[in-house]
Amino acid sequence: MKMNIQQLFDLSGRTALVTGSSRGIGKAIAVILAAAGAKIFLHASKSGEKLDAAAKEINAAGGEAIAIAANLSSGGEIDTLIQQIGQLDILVLNASTQFYGTIESFNADDFQFQYDVNVRSTFKLIKAFLPGMQERNWGRLLSIGSVNEFKPAPRLAVYSSTKAAQTNLILNCARQYSQFGITANNLAPGVIMTDRNGKALEDGQFREILLESIPAKRFGRPEDCAAMALLLCSNAGAYITGANIPVTGGMDL
Repeated sequence: MKMNIQQLFDLSGRTALVTGSSRGIGKAIAVILAAAGAKIFLHASKSGEKLDAAAKEINAAGGEAIAIAANLSSGGEIDTLIQQIGQLDILVLNASTQFYGTIESFNADDFQFQYDVNVRSTFKLIKAFLPGMQERNWGRLLSIGSVNEFKPAPRLAVYSSTKAAQTNLILNCARQYSQFGITANNLAPGVIMTDRNGKALEDGQFREILLESIPAKRFGRPEDCAAMALLLCSNAGAYITGANIPVTGGMDL
């Protein structure tokens, strides 16, 4: 049987929301999904130059992108975002918040804020868009987790637990909804060269310690994650569901 590569990865006619997509991994995923033909809703916690620039970049390349802002710690703003989008085929849950600190240094508000952004918003968005995916018998749920699910960093204990909870929710969706043509997977990045990680990686000693923990002996690029996301969000990945895939250069081993 002849395989049509373009058709396998073609997302023409599909609509995708990529949360946290004004920069870094989220932006790279949005760009590659748009290049495959999907209409993209770009998202950031608030309006700004980076969000507008990401939309302009996609539109200038011949894609279709709409910028939308919503604070994912606010249930009301999530509801507004859902109403603005309407029908959705692909939900990429990339946005997250990350506070450094040990267990004893965290206060209740910081703990709750991370769970609101990283877990509660995931639940609300999935619950909102699942019915339409079921009706159309096609959908893609993809969460962006972290290598900290496998090896929690001492000062990221709360963040690590939110990512593990998010992944568990996604894997549960895979068990329940794959029969409706909906795949649900988690992509767990390692150390990726983004502006979020840039400041920490300026410390030469810390940088060398991290490199020693990565069998590939290099840090990842946002594009490394975007390529896997395209596979999981396209028809090429239609039989991949319930997977927790590390994109870590082997750091999770």
